[in-house]
Amino acid sequence: MALDMIAADFGIRQLHARFADAVWRQDAENFAACWSRAGTWKIAGLDMQGREAIQTGCGQLLGRCTRIHLVTGQPILIEEGAGVRGRLGMTEFAWMPDGTQFITFGQYHDRYVEEDGAWRYAERFWSFKYRGPIDLSAPLIDTPDYGAFPGAPGPDEETYVRKA
Repeated sequence: MALDMIAADFGIRQLHARFADAVWRQDAENFAACWSRAGTWKIAGLDMQGREAIQTGCGQLLGRCTRIHLVTGQPILIEEGAGVRGRLGMTEFAWMPDGTQFITFGQYHDRYVEEDGAWRYAERFWSFKYRGPIDLSAPLIDTPDYGAFPGAPGPDEETYVRKA
């Protein structure tokens, strides 16, 4: 049976909103609840498997900042098997404990599943292109370009680790 892509689109947009809200509130428990039980999150050279590992990793990553405000783009979605595959642009504004701020932008490459009555991330891969001053004065980061959607990283590809 084909998915109701209108309902899936709505549910996935709500998922992105829950994700951004949990990041702002630095709520690792609700952040991890955005993933399926067996979900994976690949970011900054880390490859976290399962909600518990994601919750721990989220707490460590968010703890480096005083606040993070996420601005999510519009998801591009296609049905894939029993779930949905997507790409989502994201911009992050971060305030550090020392008072400095920076902006990051890039794309998430996602696979979504419906689990326990809600859409959740089955897989998230962060590919970013910029991290630096809010005036965008730093150079772009040389990371792979996966082409037009549905182009995406391979299953064994590692995420970029920011150099100091």
